[in-house]
Amino acid sequence: MVTKTLTITQSAYDKLLANKQEKESFSQVIERIIPQKKKTLLDFAGTLSEKEAEAFKTRITQFRKEMNEEFDERQKRFGR
Repeated sequence: MVTKTLTITQSAYDKLLANKQEKESFSQVIERIIPQKKKTLLDFAGTLSEKEAEAFKTRITQFRKEMNEEFDERQKRFGR
């Protein structure tokens, strides 16, 4: 097993120590409290209120409409 030496503040050490369980290494504390997890879309489910989600959806729809209109205009300008 490879080990690394880290320099941390006394405050950070105190926080780790306070979270350390009996017979748990500091590496185990860090692994437990800072999980290595990639976020998926489902992780964000429920973070917006219905009102916020509806406003977001409306803005996306408007943006797509504007982009499509701009694309159509460019096609007309270049004779396609």
